[in-house]
Amino acid sequence: MQQVFNDNDATNSLIHSYNRSFNGFAAMLTNQQKEKLSHMEGVVSVFPSRKLKLHTTRSWDFIGLPESVKRSLAIESDIVVGVLDTGIWPESDSFNDQGFGPVPKHWKGACVGGENFTCNNKIIGARYYADYSARDKDGHGTHTASTVVGNYVHSASFYGLAEGTVRGGVPLARLAVYKTCNVFGCDSAAIMAAFDDAIADGVNIISVSLGGSSQSPFDEDPIAIGSFHAMARGILTVNAAGNEGPDPSSIASVAPWILTVAASTIDRKFIGNVVLGNGKTLTGISVNSFTFNGTKIPIAKINYNPGCPGKDANTCKCLESLLVDGKIVLCDASNGNIEIDYNEGRPNGTIIQYRKGVPALVNPLPSLMLSEVEFQLLKSYTNSTDNPKAEILKSETVKDNNAPMVTDFSSRGPNTIAPEILKPDISAPGVDILASFSPAGSPSGYEIDKRSAKYNIISGTSMACPHVSGIAAYLKTFHLDWSPAAIKSALMTSAKPMKGSEDDIGEYAYGSGHVNPIPAIDPGLVYDISLEDYIQMLCNLGYDNGKVKLISGKDNACSHAPNRSFVKNLNYPALAIDVKPMTSFTIQFNRTVTNVGLANSTYKATILPNPRIKVMVVPEILSFKSLHERQSFIVTVTGDKLPTSIVLTSSLVWSDGTHNVRSPIVINVSK
Repeated sequence: MQQVFNDNDATNSLIHSYNRSFNGFAAMLTNQQKEKLSHMEGVVSVFPSRKLKLHTTRSWDFIGLPESVKRSLAIESDIVVGVLDTGIWPESDSFNDQGFGPVPKHWKGACVGGENFTCNNKIIGARYYADYSARDKDGHGTHTASTVVGNYVHSASFYGLAEGTVRGGVPLARLAVYKTCNVFGCDSAAIMAAFDDAIADGVNIISVSLGGSSQSPFDEDPIAIGSFHAMARGILTVNAAGNEGPDPSSIASVAPWILTVAASTIDRKFIGNVVLGNGKTLTGISVNSFTFNGTKIPIAKINYNPGCPGKDANTCKCLESLLVDGKIVLCDASNGNIEIDYNEGRPNGTIIQYRKGVPALVNPLPSLMLSEVEFQLLKSYTNSTDNPKAEILKSETVKDNNAPMVTDFSSRGPNTIAPEILKPDISAPGVDILASFSPAGSPSGYEIDKRSAKYNIISGTSMACPHVSGIAAYLKTFHLDWSPAAIKSALMTSAKPMKGSEDDIGEYAYGSGHVNPIPAIDPGLVYDISLEDYIQMLCNLGYDNGKVKLISGKDNACSHAPNRSFVKNLNYPALAIDVKPMTSFTIQFNRTVTNVGLANSTYKATILPNPRIKVMVVPEILSFKSLHERQSFIVTVTGDKLPTSIVLTSSLVWSDGTHNVRSPIVINVSK
């Protein structure tokens, strides 16, 4: 620093210094200073700080982790989950410390939550890098943290909706909160600082429900860099896939040492009805706690300001108050996001035509989302009478027999940075999730919504991520000695196979499948990956010594010339590759499994056939004589002149009659 700034400039320009778990700093630089710093000896890389985004109960029973599940009070209470988010509301019942003993002996952190923030024996650590306190004014962080570690809270609901018991995946575990985000986003410099602190503090699992909107090289991705250092210290990082779907390669979390989570539905669905003035009832989806108490409200035939751009007409982005005040407005959001400008009008309700796959949202007014067919019926009725009226009813819940299905908003692969690494890794509940919320935040996100909610129903990969973080922490209680890769492998190979929609891209939407907690406790075999394996993969990807040092902290790590064809041999639990169209190919994947099941066991390989490719495994039988014994095998995939832009899938299952260790095989035919 001193070689670039004078003493006063250095003090004023420094934002963060990372010196607890890895070395570096964040500072405000001019272009000239950036260039000078970039060429100094010992400086590996200089890259700009970016704004990342937050990726914004029935679910635990649905995925097979009921209240009655076996737990160890002593071990679970020693587990500490670090949550990087918008902070928490510490007074929430989910974070009550009644019955909790002293903090775990391995904990080295501190409670520096800032003004008006107090820790306890449940919340054992707090730090903030945004605003002036670790207190959550948004609600997002409280929701995600309570989903991971929240206590049992009975009779919770969102204004009477979804009433029941809310809880986290590991309700006996401790929480360390790292506030990296506020209403303006999540600064990457703050994220790096939070990882630096969390690793040094002694967390066991890190949950990160935020990320970028596009894929970045690993050496420019603060979550990839921070999580690598966490992995090197034995800490698994779980990260939300993002909400940029359903476009291909919309996923931002692609580093192999991260467990990346897609969002899927649960078997509870919120529906709503609207009763028209002619007596007809239309049904859609909604999370609507309001009621008109039997009163029918006029429907606005026209809602937009004459000066509204043509593309925004009827979308409710520019309401005309004289036309909509006191009425129900119709909003066509079928081709984009739902954006309603309540500042320009005060309607009494909204009915929205929604895009396929968009979840029901909490709104500040009575609301309902209708399919295209139902919405057109509503418009036909509205245009057929001089005085159209309707009553929007309070939401109800119904069983969704199609669950789990990956949602449209969940970000998809392929991974363009390293196509050999299948992303996302796994899917988990991320739609209509009830969890604790900050009473200081707006439950709908609109300023006009003055309601205060202790619990809220939210959808997003942000909600899916803490489900898997909680399950990973739960697994940790059974296997304290397992590496992050072993925990990740157990979750991936035990996942339930899923089906995508007709126009979906299969495993690039949901990874290895839907999370399945109990079988993951005893997976039989695991695909373990060492720190050196990851470093060698980076070298083979073409990262030079300098870039590998930035990510890993290791000097002169790449001793051999890069060989891209070896990247596929990273001991990943999923097998993926890109191949060129109309070209014959033979691909070999080398893998090694470690026996964590029965000491004396024999596993036989089974391949789910795909008529367009041939898959062989050598050897087909693996015989183990002891625990922790390792056995290697080769999977060979051949194909001939496949057309472009198709994805072919198969799977390999190793079974000993008790354990079924499943790995997806994904062949992406691309240009």
